[in-house]
Amino acid sequence: MEIQSYKCPNCGGGLVFDPKTQKFKCEYCLSAFTEETLKEMEEAARKSEEASKPGGMPEAEKIESQKQAESKMVLYTCPSCGAEIVAQETTASTYCCYCHNPVVLSGSLDGKYRPDGLIPFEIDKKKAKEIFKNWIQKKKYVPDDFYSPRQMEYLEGIYYPYWMYSCQVSGEMQAEALRKRVTVSGEIEYIESRYHLEKKAELPIKDVARNALKQADRSLAETVLPFDMKKLRPFQAGYFLGFRAERRDREKEEFAQEIEQEIKQYTRESLQNSVSGYDHVDIRNHRETITGEKWNYAMLPVWMMTYPDPKNGQMYYFAMNGENGKVCGVLPVDSKKLVRLFLTIFIPVFVLLLLGGYMI
Repeated sequence: MEIQSYKCPNCGGGLVFDPKTQKFKCEYCLSAFTEETLKEMEEAARKSEEASKPGGMPEAEKIESQKQAESKMVLYTCPSCGAEIVAQETTASTYCCYCHNPVVLSGSLDGKYRPDGLIPFEIDKKKAKEIFKNWIQKKKYVPDDFYSPRQMEYLEGIYYPYWMYSCQVSGEMQAEALRKRVTVSGEIEYIESRYHLEKKAELPIKDVARNALKQADRSLAETVLPFDMKKLRPFQAGYFLGFRAERRDREKEEFAQEIEQEIKQYTRESLQNSVSGYDHVDIRNHRETITGEKWNYAMLPVWMMTYPDPKNGQMYYFAMNGENGKVCGVLPVDSKKLVRLFLTIFIPVFVLLLLGGYMI
């Protein structure tokens, strides 16, 4: 597994991506570098590696590297302290738990696993905590441990893999419509008018997203959608610095039929909703044709925190869109707070009822 560690050219410290400035920052000497500078550093490192290995990687070594990448767990060596760390096979970026140096496991993003693009984090950890605190303050019956300072340290920025589907869909619909008119001439008389309707539409569908990581909770990973795909940038591994990144382990074929049915249903409902002014519409025929299908593999930023409930062992989640701050979560409930609420409301009401009955 190839390890990529980005070092500050000024002091040799590890670089991380700063969402606030959109630059790569050294946490030691506080130097900041643009994406162009990082690309130059990558190119220099690549040329240096090629010079040290004129013949390139031997075929046997390539085969062994590929086998290692396909295993369920990956062992890598931190280039800063030499420690051996075990990571999931889908992990593409992480920290060394000994020296805390951010590293990119670039070998896991080669070939078909190389993303078409990514959206960098725009919300840093400090801002993410503020958003979380404002959100959790409205949830009165959540255990205090869920948002304790210690628990807040588990808030982690992760680049999740998503498949993005785009296409062009043509829709046709034939229907019979009924319009009633009421005339009054001594007695009420109903007059019905029937119409034959034909509707057509051309709809562009862009960036229908699906979570491409099995271990991620699909409903949670997709609830943080949508992202502004206009902000998608060409893939650059340096954006992973300071964050965790997971490569995909689900292929687009798993979602193709589901998305196609979803788009056809959306087209059919759009045509039906465009008909108005009738008392009844009976759809006789419809057809949807999809063309120009296109899939993109993107890495999108999510702030994530998990909370294992010590009482029942159930895992709860908090997730935030790292681009726009949209929040969602599956939250635990503190039974003690609910009991206090019950007693606060029930006892006064019960006493009032007793007093009322006594007075009567």
